[in-house]
Amino acid sequence: MKLQVITLSAFLLLCTTLWAQEKALTNTTNSSFAKLKSTNIGDVHWTNGFWAERFEVCKNSMVPHMMGCYLDDEISHAFKNFEIAAGLDTGSHVGPPFHDGDFYKILEAEIMVYALTKDEKLGKQINEIITMIGKAQREDGYIHTPTSIKEMKNPEVKHEFNERLDFETYNMGHLMTAACIHFRTTGQTSLLKIAQKATDYLYNFYKRASAELARNAICPSHYMGVVEMYRTTQKPEYLELAKSLIEIRSLVENGTDHNQDRIPFKQQTKAIGHAVRANYLYAGVADVYAETGDDSLMIALKHIWNDLVERKMYITGACGALYDGVSPNGTTYDQPSIQQVHQAYGADYELPNISAHNESCANIGNLLWNWRMLQVTGDANYADVMETVMYNSLLAGVSLDGKGYFYTNPLSVANELSHDLRWSKNREPYISYCNCCPPNTVRTVAQIQEYAYSLGENALWVNFYGSNKLESGNTVQLTQESDFPWDGNIKITIDKLPKNFALHLRIPGWASQAKLKVNGQDVDKKIQPGTYVEISQEWEKGDVVELDLPMKAVLIEANPLVEETRNQVAVRRGPVVYCLESPDIEDGKRIFDYKIPAEITFETRETKIANATMIVLEGELITSSPAEWENTLYREVAKEKLQKTKIKLIPYYAWNNRGPSEMSVWIPFAQ
Repeated sequence: MKLQVITLSAFLLLCTTLWAQEKALTNTTNSSFAKLKSTNIGDVHWTNGFWAERFEVCKNSMVPHMMGCYLDDEISHAFKNFEIAAGLDTGSHVGPPFHDGDFYKILEAEIMVYALTKDEKLGKQINEIITMIGKAQREDGYIHTPTSIKEMKNPEVKHEFNERLDFETYNMGHLMTAACIHFRTTGQTSLLKIAQKATDYLYNFYKRASAELARNAICPSHYMGVVEMYRTTQKPEYLELAKSLIEIRSLVENGTDHNQDRIPFKQQTKAIGHAVRANYLYAGVADVYAETGDDSLMIALKHIWNDLVERKMYITGACGALYDGVSPNGTTYDQPSIQQVHQAYGADYELPNISAHNESCANIGNLLWNWRMLQVTGDANYADVMETVMYNSLLAGVSLDGKGYFYTNPLSVANELSHDLRWSKNREPYISYCNCCPPNTVRTVAQIQEYAYSLGENALWVNFYGSNKLESGNTVQLTQESDFPWDGNIKITIDKLPKNFALHLRIPGWASQAKLKVNGQDVDKKIQPGTYVEISQEWEKGDVVELDLPMKAVLIEANPLVEETRNQVAVRRGPVVYCLESPDIEDGKRIFDYKIPAEITFETRETKIANATMIVLEGELITSSPAEWENTLYREVAKEKLQKTKIKLIPYYAWNNRGPSEMSVWIPFAQ
């Protein structure tokens, strides 16, 4: 079957009709098997507090800084590659094969900021970039600047889909996602038409060369992209393509754990292989389930999710413990051999700290996957994982001023070791060897407000907390006031809600003894951590819902099978994980000279680091005399007189904002 061709006028008419209805980030409005629907982009605005501050940094620093890097051919060459591919300049492609996709990510971030600010300067720049992307696209819809530039130099040779690691479909996937958001927020079809041509190209290519293209599904962002294109255009061929993208993986001969295609997806039960590629795959499969209701997909996803959260996810929500590892140790799925895997999920409970890889893209992939699982099920456990990522591993990837970025996110840094690892101990303004994570981080911060609420049948689901204003059409309007995550008091004032309408408020898994009131009266409901509590009544303008989530700093221990954290504890307050950083310890001592006593109590204090407001924890840790370990591997335990010293812990995401430092999340426990 060939893709149905429609006239341009018919396409524009269809787009005009769809734009009037569908404007969400991930649009599940017509997804038959999604329990929750997204609010429209622009319905939620942060008003003050934590995320308002982060969005301002994103708008004023992250986006202009990173887009500036991508437009500067001496730093990035990304935009220059499009100019060369369009025939408007000469030269060779510079950068990794996934460079186009990373440029689309920062374009998506800029589109999001424009959607909320309507900054005319941004709008003009976005339009100029889209024009150049269109000029670089082949007439048949194929678009990938490395290939196009090679083709210009040697037109007699076929270049597309020759190399598995050329990331063509990954790049197109990010183009599709950015295009859908651009259309939904502006009503303009300029980028959407480019993405549609690319999606049509993939559809026709898969029809005639499925086994060949099965090898080229590296880092499958296009699974999410194709489904979003289906949701945007309502073209059934795109859903057909999305389903075949999953089935086609079983055609791969000699597949690898590196790309999760060693066995068919529906037979998988464990999170294995390259963590970024895995999480993107899982997110895309969840999208396909939302449209098809294929239970075999959801069965696999739930098995894999349980494996992740029970055995392989860091306390910060980070994923992909090993820079180089083997998966699945020759035992999973009765495979007789092991395979080297880069940026890998390791074995069960293999969660090192100093050598932890935890690429920022893998952590963001974890967020994207759990968001889709939340939309499908309405299960608060998925929102809990999202919240953990949002306040910890996501924000650790970017400096507080928005101009420095981590590729990886270890949970401990020591002077003697970290310089020998494969990443910088300090955030960089542009990661020249692989800058995929910074634009991914920027676009995610720009989109956090889109996760705050969901719509169900005659109900609003409050997923995340923070001061904001929600205006979803003329029927659902409310104001949320909160200093979350620093304070657990949340006040929601109803401006307008339909009659016989329910509010579902998420009670985080960490929030024991939460209290709930409506108009000053206690709500007679069982309030269970890790669930949504439902309130249904005849709402009137001015009704007030108050939720109190106790914010106590607690000590967290890991399963003893996590060998590297045995006899150590981490400190968490609400969703925020804390760490000990060397600028906060006594002169002449190391972060390893401290232990946390079981009876410790913490005092909270508001402070600023790099102009960002946060709560730090102060308490008495046990300290010993500094030990000299140079050229020593083992020694007899010395009997020392221990002392208590008042020490400050800071949020993990805020480390490395006061110059080079040592840091540790896990601290020895003194019972």
